[in-house]
Amino acid sequence: MYVLHIANKNYSSWSLRLWVLMRTLDIPFEERLTPFPTGSSWNLYRPFSPSGRVPCLVDEGWAVWDSLAIVEYLAERHHGVWPVEAKARAWARSAAAEMHSSFTALRNLCPMSCGLRIEPFAMSDALKHDLFRLGDLWNDGLARFGGPFLAGEHFTAVDAFFAPVAFRAQSYGLSFEGAAADYPARLLDLPAMREWYEAGLAETWREPDHEAEVRAAGTITRDLRATA
Repeated sequence: MYVLHIANKNYSSWSLRLWVLMRTLDIPFEERLTPFPTGSSWNLYRPFSPSGRVPCLVDEGWAVWDSLAIVEYLAERHHGVWPVEAKARAWARSAAAEMHSSFTALRNLCPMSCGLRIEPFAMSDALKHDLFRLGDLWNDGLARFGGPFLAGEHFTAVDAFFAPVAFRAQSYGLSFEGAAADYPARLLDLPAMREWYEAGLAETWREPDHEAEVRAAGTITRDLRATA
């Protein structure tokens, strides 16, 4: 069975992508959660991840790291990871790769913390640009392929790559126009997303650097997380 190494569910947007993809597609795996350390993760994660980061998928002792590489490894072995139709598959791969490499302002200025509700400080032009591009991208996919997911009727890897944005939209009150307005709620309603969210709320671990990033992003109005 696959072993999927992840970090805290409240914080770890990269871990979420692979976890929710495998859960939703019913790909069996063993979860191993190692909480984020304060500072560098290199020494803590290196015993199981060559990059010293998560997620990392281990298959019979063979490690696959980096989210896109893990997705492609799974796609070679399991149906439904990418859309079947070639043009939809090309679009989905392009959109997932853009999410993988771009949207820096969104990552930095709206760090993921599932259990918090935050009133963000004034949005920078870079963040406004990222949010515009997200809405434009989502509206394009939903229009091209008919929804309800980005590349058509079924949830695929491209939706998994935008799953952390749905939690950010919930936490920071981010809004989008057109068909994209309802897309984050659609992701949040997936059983796997609800399972991840409940587990994130139950975590009592607080990592100071992640907590400081959220405080720098805005005013915390609610903290729904469990306390120790």
